[in-house]
Amino acid sequence: MSTSDSHDSGLPNDGNRRRDVRVPVELDVDYMLKDNYLFARCTDISATGIFIRTTLPEAPGTRLNLRFKTVNEAEPIEVAGDVVWVNSSGPSAPENVQPGMGIRFVELDFELRDRLRELVRRFAFLDSE
Repeated sequence: MSTSDSHDSGLPNDGNRRRDVRVPVELDVDYMLKDNYLFARCTDISATGIFIRTTLPEAPGTRLNLRFKTVNEAEPIEVAGDVVWVNSSGPSAPENVQPGMGIRFVELDFELRDRLRELVRRFAFLDSE
């Protein structure tokens, strides 16, 4: 995903909002919203957030409890995240925009932040091969 994609968040996209490198992935993500468990697909990840592909994104500001696991992980990663921007689907959406929502991880302790950084490093290494 490039930083030139347009988002429905109302924020200007100057290409400098992301501080961490995002790498492409294909991960199943479970997330909990209130008492509902939902399932989606993550298509990119960084140490500070992910993009979840979905045609029914939540509104910016929504807090989600996320859970995902790679084949190399013994335990799933469980992390809270806030929806910070949305790509809407529908007839008015640009053809090259993937519908979904950008999530910023929140409430990260040192151990979880290190696990996420290591996960991103592994994906970046695999992507460069």
